[in-house]
Amino acid sequence: MSARASTTAGSPGPAAPRKAVNLALQGGGAHGAFTWGVLDVLLADGRLEIEGLSGTSAGAMNAAMVVCGLAGGGPDAARRKLEKFWRAVAVDGDLNAPQRALFDMLLGAWKFGSGGASGWFPQFQPPSPYTFNPLDINPLRDVVTQHIDFERVRGYEPLKLFVAATNVHTGKVRVFHRHEMTADMLMASAALPSVFKAVEVEGQSFWDGGYMGNPVLFPFFTETKTEDIILVQINPMVRDETPDTSREIMERVNEITFNASLLHELRAIDFVRRLIDAGRLGDTHYKRIRMHRIEAQDELLKFGAASKMSADWTFFEELHAIGRKAAQTFLKKHFDSIGVEGTLDLRAELA
Repeated sequence: MSARASTTAGSPGPAAPRKAVNLALQGGGAHGAFTWGVLDVLLADGRLEIEGLSGTSAGAMNAAMVVCGLAGGGPDAARRKLEKFWRAVAVDGDLNAPQRALFDMLLGAWKFGSGGASGWFPQFQPPSPYTFNPLDINPLRDVVTQHIDFERVRGYEPLKLFVAATNVHTGKVRVFHRHEMTADMLMASAALPSVFKAVEVEGQSFWDGGYMGNPVLFPFFTETKTEDIILVQINPMVRDETPDTSREIMERVNEITFNASLLHELRAIDFVRRLIDAGRLGDTHYKRIRMHRIEAQDELLKFGAASKMSADWTFFEELHAIGRKAAQTFLKKHFDSIGVEGTLDLRAELA
C-alpha cells in the first residue's frame, strides 16, 4: 500500500496520512477465512499503511497472498488474490477430483489423529504420513504455486513478510523472510506433522510454525519502524467449559499449545513497556509496542475446533463475513488510537 496520502476529489487539501501498522496473522486452518474477511476490510479502508506482515500456517498463506496482490496491483488486487485463493481451496474450487479426494483423505487423517481413542492408545494411532502418503502429495501446494508469484513476492521491498516454521530437530522457530520466500517455506509453515511429512528447506526439516510462533511478533521489534501491531486472532485463549471427550481434550490441548508462544511474546511486550514507563530502558533499541487485536471469539467458538478442517465454500463465506464485521467494528472503535495508544489490555489478557 502506498505511503503517499490520497486526496478526495473536490476536497480542499490532502487527506490525513495513512497510519502505519504491522499485522500479525494467526494460523487456524479453515478459520483463516475469518482473517481473509478482516484483511478484505483493512485493505479496502485505505487508511492503514501495512509495513510488516507476520503469519503462520493459514495466516502465512493469507499474508503471502496480500504481498503478492499488493506487488501486482495494489489493495484491490490483494483483495482479489485472497478471494481467489479461498475459492480455490473450497470443495468446488480449483482442485480436480483426484486432488480433492486426496485432500479430503488428508483432512480426515488429521481429524482422526487429533482426538478420539488414538490420542490415548497406540494401537489406534493413525498411520504416519510417511506411510499413507509416501509420495508426499500435497494438493494445497498446487493451489499455492498457482496463485502466488514468488519472484514478485521476493522483490516487493515496501513490505516486510515473516513466516514462521518449527525446526523438527532443534524445536526452535525459524522465521522466513520476504526476500527469500519460496513455496517450500510457505508449506513448511503449514505442515501439520500428523498429516504431512516434514518439509525440507536448506537441508533442515520443518513442521507447522504454530508450535513455536502463532504468529511470531519479535521480528517487528527490530525489523520494522512502526510500534503498532494488530493481532488477528483465531484460536481462543479461553474456553469456559471443561472438555470431557478425548477429541475435545486433544483439540483444547492443541489450542493451548498453539497459543503458548503468543502469550510468551505478549508477556515480553508488557514487561518491556513497564520498564520503559519506569524510565529504566532509556537510550536503548527497545520500543514501546502498542498492541491491538481483531477477534470474534464468541462467534468462532460456536464452530468448534474440528471445523478448522472444513473446506466448504459456504463456511468460508460465513467466516469471511464474520471477519469483515470484526474489522469494521475495530476500525470504528479504535482507529483513532492507532499511533497513540494500544487498545489490547495486556495486563488483563495475561492475568
